[in-house]
Amino acid sequence: MFLNYIWIFFFVVAFLVALYRLLFEGDTAIFGEMMNATFDMSKTGFEISLGLTGVLTLWMGIMKIGEKGGAVGVMSKVIHPFFRRLFPDLPKDSPAYGSIMMNLAANMLGLDNAATPMGLKAMQQMQEVNPDTKAASNAQIMFLVLNTSGLTIVPVSIMVYRAQMGAANPTDVFIPLLIATYCSTLVGLIAVSVYQRIRLWDKVILSYLFVLTAMVVGIIGYFSSLDKEELTEVSNVASNVILFSVIVSFIGMAAWRRINVYEAFIDGAKDGFATAVKIIPYLIAILVAVGVFRASGAMDVLMGGIADVVEGWGFDAEWVDALPTALMKPLSGSGARGMMIDTMTTFGADSFAGRLACTFQGATDTTFYIIAVYFGAVGIKNTRYAIPCGLIADLAGIVSAIVVAYLFFA
Repeated sequence: MFLNYIWIFFFVVAFLVALYRLLFEGDTAIFGEMMNATFDMSKTGFEISLGLTGVLTLWMGIMKIGEKGGAVGVMSKVIHPFFRRLFPDLPKDSPAYGSIMMNLAANMLGLDNAATPMGLKAMQQMQEVNPDTKAASNAQIMFLVLNTSGLTIVPVSIMVYRAQMGAANPTDVFIPLLIATYCSTLVGLIAVSVYQRIRLWDKVILSYLFVLTAMVVGIIGYFSSLDKEELTEVSNVASNVILFSVIVSFIGMAAWRRINVYEAFIDGAKDGFATAVKIIPYLIAILVAVGVFRASGAMDVLMGGIADVVEGWGFDAEWVDALPTALMKPLSGSGARGMMIDTMTTFGADSFAGRLACTFQGATDTTFYIIAVYFGAVGIKNTRYAIPCGLIADLAGIVSAIVVAYLFFA
């Protein structure tokens, strides 16, 4: 629904801006440029989707190996004590715990196809013990906000898009993205805990948060001590080592458990191919709308106005070029993806704006979409404070993404 309104908005505003330029500025070429943009972006959308097929097939196959080999299950066991205290209203023997942990673990590994069914199952199980079936329970809100904050350890899709857009090192956003998404999740968790009066000073909760926060602070502190060239080199090496270690550990765990690694890879690879084909119409639709919006000059007017305000406050406005991705992300995943690709197309995959747009894309998730799907699946009408907490997490992710982007890429 949101994407429908946004799509209409882009075309209508683009038409009005172009009409103004034609009538009052005498720009007779503007409508021709807009039509050319429709053809160019249609071609770009198809070429990107086609190019995604190989890389996405590879990574979906690797992720399937991790899923069948037990990586998701291991992550669930590791975080069980922590999440047991974040959902105090659930019965101790509730089956929802297993579904919650499997959903979040799948999200962390980028297993979107596996995460959504698990998430819907978790919502249904929590709904069974919800005293008011029309209003979201505390447990459901905590679960939703943890989902909308978008904590991801392996941002496969973003790295795939960067590779397709010609980035010299597609994984160079890995560590900045990890920091930003962690900040988003932490702030979202704290916001919900304040509403629900959860004892964040509990020993177990503090232990988990201390360890995770110390790791993030340590990463930031270490990279802050490096000069630009060293930071880039170390970040690239660390990202590649970590990601390849994930691949090897997935394969090793699956082999140790006597899983047919090759067949598991083929099963996942088939899903990757189907996904790449499935996104073609969606990607072309949003890219054409964004292309027309930019060709009309409306994007420049909007971003220029925001940049003037930011500079008027005495701040650097270089990050504003990537802002459309951040503004779109809470509303639509495909819309934000289109904005991210448009930013990389316009400014370059390895530009500051291109890298920041990718960090924005991975820092949070589609708040309104997730709330609509998950709450709608169990018939909840009253979302209570789920949306404010989700948007607070989104804002934290955006701010932290800007900060780490200046640290790593400026």
